[in-house]
Amino acid sequence: MGVKDTVTTKYMRQIEIFADIFNFYIYDGKQVIDPASLEELDTRELGVPYGGEKGARQPVQKNRDIMKSVIGMADQRTAYLLLAIENQSNIHYAMPVKNMVYDALQYAEQVESAAASHRKSGDYRNVAGDEYLSGFLKRDRLLPVVTLVVYFDSKEWDGPLSIHEMFQDQDKKILALVPDYKINLVSPAAIRDDDFDKFHTSLKEVLSFIKYARNKAALKKVLEDNEAFRHLGREEVDVLNACVGANIAPQKGEEETDVCLAIEQMIEEAAQEAAQEATQKAAQKARNEQIAVLAQSVRNLMEHLNLTVEQAMDAMGMSEQDRQDVLPLIS
Repeated sequence: MGVKDTVTTKYMRQIEIFADIFNFYIYDGKQVIDPASLEELDTRELGVPYGGEKGARQPVQKNRDIMKSVIGMADQRTAYLLLAIENQSNIHYAMPVKNMVYDALQYAEQVESAAASHRKSGDYRNVAGDEYLSGFLKRDRLLPVVTLVVYFDSKEWDGPLSIHEMFQDQDKKILALVPDYKINLVSPAAIRDDDFDKFHTSLKEVLSFIKYARNKAALKKVLEDNEAFRHLGREEVDVLNACVGANIAPQKGEEETDVCLAIEQMIEEAAQEAAQEATQKAAQKARNEQIAVLAQSVRNLMEHLNLTVEQAMDAMGMSEQDRQDVLPLIS
């Protein structure tokens, strides 16, 4: 796992952050999913999608970034749901296929778990033959899986958002028979400015910073308008540094970092470097002009007094450095 994957997974694994991103995407910012209701699950998806143990050549294993179960109340009934996050620091042009495999393996695992539970409890005895052969009883139900792709970059996502978008032109009658699979995407570039207030955690600051990371003027305004940027935690700073090259130096010995101050210091340092570079360029330009004048003077002495290069430079009393710089110009 690379640095970007490590820091984004660590950040998004926090239950408050995890709940916040789903509340934003599913419920328009309303606090429906309670962080306390989340329970982290093993992200290793292991299943045999085709056939039984003897019929499959090789089990398929995929590792999700983060997966949690959530328990809530709906119409006085307990509702169970599986939520998963895939963090992307780069555009994945086969993301619909990647997520479809993850979700399919999770559903396959649920079927296998149900079958194993029935075998263990012995409640196959009074069921019909079809149910027995299926292993999954008529009364059994699956838990819905919602996978959310969180894209940690300021560029617009230009990859496909569904399986159908990955096909070439096809007969509509054929496509009607091919189930589509769409990804659920959170991309900072696509979030409207007034929608950032729908976040209730540091996701507001992290994603808005990422959105304007390439637009310094807009980023400066975002920082000035939000006091929370003066109190970002280490994990938030790590995400910004890794994903958009923010180069924010965490304040030593402090749990929080004043990003506004850090950016101001960076701008000041950049201005000083630019001024120094401009001074150096001006000095180099003046030096080049000086050497050009000296070279022309040497040529004039050589032409009118019939002197060698060395004699002309001796007559002008040129320093050793001037001689070294002028010689390449005399041909």
